[in-house]
Amino acid sequence: MAVADLTLAARAIELSDAIIGKGVRTLTATGGPDNQQVLAYDLAHASAAVETARSMLDYGANGEIESDLACALVADMIHDLVSRLIGREQLWGVDPSALAESHDFVQKYRDPQLLASLAYQPGPRHLSGEYEMVQDTFRSFADKVIAPHAEHVHRKNTDVPEEIIAGLADLGAFGLSIPSEYGGYSEGGNSEYIASCIATEELSRASLGIGGSLITRPEILTRALVKGGTEAQKHQWLPKIATAEVMVAVAVTEPDYGSDVASIKTTAVAAQNDGNDGYLINGVKTWCTFAARADVLMLLARTDPDRTKTHKGLSVLIVPKPRGEAHGFIFTQPNGGRMEGRPIDTIGYRGMHSYEIALENWWVPADHLIGEQAGLGKGFYYQMEGFENGRLQTAARAIGVMQAAYEAACDYAQNRKTFDKPIGEYQLIQVKLGRMAVIIQGARQFSYVVAKLMSKGEGAMEASMVKAYSCKAAEWVTREAMQIHGGYGYAEEYSVSRLFVDARVLSIFEGADETLCLKVIARRLVENAKAS
Repeated sequence: MAVADLTLAARAIELSDAIIGKGVRTLTATGGPDNQQVLAYDLAHASAAVETARSMLDYGANGEIESDLACALVADMIHDLVSRLIGREQLWGVDPSALAESHDFVQKYRDPQLLASLAYQPGPRHLSGEYEMVQDTFRSFADKVIAPHAEHVHRKNTDVPEEIIAGLADLGAFGLSIPSEYGGYSEGGNSEYIASCIATEELSRASLGIGGSLITRPEILTRALVKGGTEAQKHQWLPKIATAEVMVAVAVTEPDYGSDVASIKTTAVAAQNDGNDGYLINGVKTWCTFAARADVLMLLARTDPDRTKTHKGLSVLIVPKPRGEAHGFIFTQPNGGRMEGRPIDTIGYRGMHSYEIALENWWVPADHLIGEQAGLGKGFYYQMEGFENGRLQTAARAIGVMQAAYEAACDYAQNRKTFDKPIGEYQLIQVKLGRMAVIIQGARQFSYVVAKLMSKGEGAMEASMVKAYSCKAAEWVTREAMQIHGGYGYAEEYSVSRLFVDARVLSIFEGADETLCLKVIARRLVENAKAS
């Protein structure tokens, strides 16, 4: 094991960190992310890559293969950093020679021969026995129950089979983060976050649309309830979520505002119905995934008519609804309330379906507002509690999609022959596979680090970083896996075509990449720079 090389890797990360620090100070001095968007975006992605590389140092100490993977990822990070920096050194305010000290290290670990040697060496995960059991359990279920449906659902745009929902409920997948006193399986500590990452990766490896994404929406509502719900609300809803008696869709985004959550228009106005206190909801929500099959919507609405309060005037309501048809639905209430869902056709990520939902005077009881009176105006914060973990889960979904693409590419490369030998013996193919192995393991290990941070109430920015890194990486990995398949990669006969279009959505939902980089990561980097 090259201990000296890990030391050089750590030094390279230190130098990269210093360059980003100078860039952030320049960004701060020139007006911040809103004024220098390109600089802010590049700094956000560069810092995410640095933190991903840093997370691999401990992993690299486990053995020779692990060390090579870690050092190769650090070299890859520096290459990315230099590619963003070159020609913009003045904009960043840094010396172009600042990384010269690491040149020999980068040359060694970007060497094609070194990367080719890692093509079929993705490295062990080094999970404890408890987490190995989680991995084995969910991988077995994914292979036996989800995978056989994946291609059919994708090609025919059909619904998530009910046997998958029931099977995941039996495995406890919907209760991983629900405290045990409310019918879940969480005992606190690191376990729930890491277990959720592992489960999500394995389910996404079989299918993003009918596997990995199923546990995210219940998770978002669970986090909001645990954060701000009354005891009565926790006892009413959490046990039902844990058993899948209640399935959840999230209704936050609106057609005119996208990621600008603070500007939403949907209103919830206090109103009685047959003498019962409650709220009338009016507005339009979009990209409500799984909304037809869901039993409730976790809906963010403006409860304070004073729009100058922006996000401080928002509250979260649990909105019950009947189960609807995938092709669209219309529901009415005796009091005249109306809910209409229109499906949005997508190129991938099929099975759960997304909808635009219009609500007209849709009434919900007062005790369906999370936190009730104490929760008025706190909906943005409750929603973010769930969304931060949702970003970590999205990273895990990306890792699962990448892992599936890598495995498919390895299998094809070893079996497809051209010019009398398998294409997997050619250097160019091996280097592609080697870089895939490096990136996937890096993203995975960073997700575990972020999970540990979040279990301590930290890691909000890191959750955005791991999402930014992993989702962009998934686009490259799935593209190259498709390329390795040649013409067959473009055919629906092979799974890589599905993985490619599924990967494309990852940088869009749970926080669009640009918004995440500018409004979360870069802004937090500037805040930290000012504080120090």
